Amino acid sequence: MIHTLYHVHDPMCSWCYAFRPTLNELKKHLASNIKIINVVGGLAKHSDEVMPTEMQEKIESIWYEIEKSVGTKFNHDFWRNCKPRRSTYLACQATILARYQNKEEEMIEGIQNAYYLEAKNPSDASTLIQIAKNIGLDEKKFEEDLKSEKIEEDLQNELNLRRSLHCRSFPSLILKYKKEIYPINITYNNYKPMLKQIEDLTTNVYF
Repeated sequence: MIHTLYHVHDPMCSWCYAFRPTLNELKKHLASNIKIINVVGGLAKHSDEVMPTEMQEKIESIWYEIEKSVGTKFNHDFWRNCKPRRSTYLACQATILARYQNKEEEMIEGIQNAYYLEAKNPSDASTLIQIAKNIGLDEKKFEEDLKSEKIEEDLQNELNLRRSLHCRSFPSLILKYKKEIYPINITYNNYKPMLKQIEDLTTNVYF
């Protein structure tokens, strides 16, 4: 019997970036009957406004917190070299577009590397288009699709899926069977507690 494990994330979520190495380890140890589906959560709607200074300082302080608690590295030049915007929907759309060409994981990694290591802004279409080119997508088609009404609709459908999972924080792992959902407790530096919880649930008599 196949079980679905939803990974709810945002490609521009710093905690999701910190979780990625442990998530990759978890994936290696999951049973073959567990199917992982990524769901973009959409942290922030489209916006052309530069973040207020207070918000910039707050988010950068979260980066420092993650560096201290998880060990993840960030390039803080982003806050000096870019004009940060509270806008992640476009990056979410880019992730969905890449999924349709079996390049979802490459796009997520590309966005995170650009944002957190190369101090580039994934809120800008130009950054996303360059990432698409780097991972082998058709640059012109990607640019056109990124502006289409269809991808806007696809994003809204995915946000509705996230709401149906009752997910309010990123990253989240949610195991679903029939109409029941089972949140998995996130651990950032150790995949084993999550693996045990998933194994315990999937061997439960109710499954």
